[in-house]
Amino acid sequence: MNTSNFENLVGKHILIIVENLPVPFDRRVWQEATTLREAGAEISIICPQMKGYTDAFEQLDGIDIYRHPLPVEASGALGYLVEYGTSIFWWYWYAIKIFAKKRFHVIHGCNPPDLIFTVALPFKLLGVKYVFDHHDINPEFYLAKFDKKDFFYRLMLFFERITYRVANVSIATNESYKEIAIRRGKMKPENVTIVRSGPKLERLRIVPGNNAYKKGRTYLVGYLGVIAQSEGIDLLLEAVRKITAVRQDVQFAIVGGGTSLEEMKVLAGTLGVSDYVDFYGRVPDDLLLEVLNTADVCVNPDRPTEMNNLSTMNKIMEYMALKKPIVQFDLKEGRFSAQKASLYARPNDLDDFADKITYLLDNETVRTEMGEFGYRRVANELSWAHERGKLLRLYDRLLAPTFGQETQPADEPVTATQV
Repeated sequence: MNTSNFENLVGKHILIIVENLPVPFDRRVWQEATTLREAGAEISIICPQMKGYTDAFEQLDGIDIYRHPLPVEASGALGYLVEYGTSIFWWYWYAIKIFAKKRFHVIHGCNPPDLIFTVALPFKLLGVKYVFDHHDINPEFYLAKFDKKDFFYRLMLFFERITYRVANVSIATNESYKEIAIRRGKMKPENVTIVRSGPKLERLRIVPGNNAYKKGRTYLVGYLGVIAQSEGIDLLLEAVRKITAVRQDVQFAIVGGGTSLEEMKVLAGTLGVSDYVDFYGRVPDDLLLEVLNTADVCVNPDRPTEMNNLSTMNKIMEYMALKKPIVQFDLKEGRFSAQKASLYARPNDLDDFADKITYLLDNETVRTEMGEFGYRRVANELSWAHERGKLLRLYDRLLAPTFGQETQPADEPVTATQV
């Protein structure tokens, strides 16, 4: 990679803070970090100790990773208070330690939560810039979880506004998030850049499947992702019940971990579909790829909430990268990502969701055409190879002596020679 095109990045020190996932487990953050490192920046990361990544310090690919304890994965108000209070303490502890060791020029905060500005503020007084990387819309997440616009909902909006106020620039994962940054966050359009969470095709390899995952049945339907409330695994299991009531030639593979995993296993038993559903939990990439490459159809049962309607789900583009046809509910950003690679069930209509899975299982030609379309869309438009230049251009502009004086649009296309 030719780093001379992004000379303002070379030798600069960037501190990335992520609260809800460890690195390198968080694929988006790791792709951003390695991209910036390859362009000549020095990278330090603060993240939690979880999901098997327990070393307090580790250096990977020239990147310093500082991991802190996270005593509880929150599920209620008190849990969130403990989790976020603990995280803020460790952010300050490590930020001061890292700054004393070598001054950083940028703090790159990845939400949730919208609280990393609390660490950025004092360092901004020392000339450090703040990049807000908007992964989740927390007010909509709260609304989806608790279904009420109460004090805590308004508090989420307040923290979001302050976060945008503190940020020099922000990164949105799609057009919907960019619109929120401009409308709710009052950011100038030129200071909001869309950098999608495009998959790396080098990681998501198309390999031969293994029919052992079909458990003797003809077809396999796959799911990859978090197992939590908003992901709609309970809806998927209801659809499984409807499908297996009329046909017994389909096995379902659910790959991923989360706070609702054990609950969903119990629900599968309650619905009488345990024999048709395998929960693999969090697995190594090789096993993940083997399962998904075996799948005939992949699904995204995310609940039709405003958060899911406006959010881009990584699993959609990962399915597409593996040439898999998709069934999902008809949501705005899901439709934008997949386009003709997916069938779209009416929101909350489980009969329609089940029928669309069945239709694809019975139509191999349609499955193949949808899979090919999805792969071409990722390879030609959505993969990380097409997004990384936007990130580098944002940073090159941010770190330029003339930042804030130019009027060049933030999302201007990056030429191939720049990447």
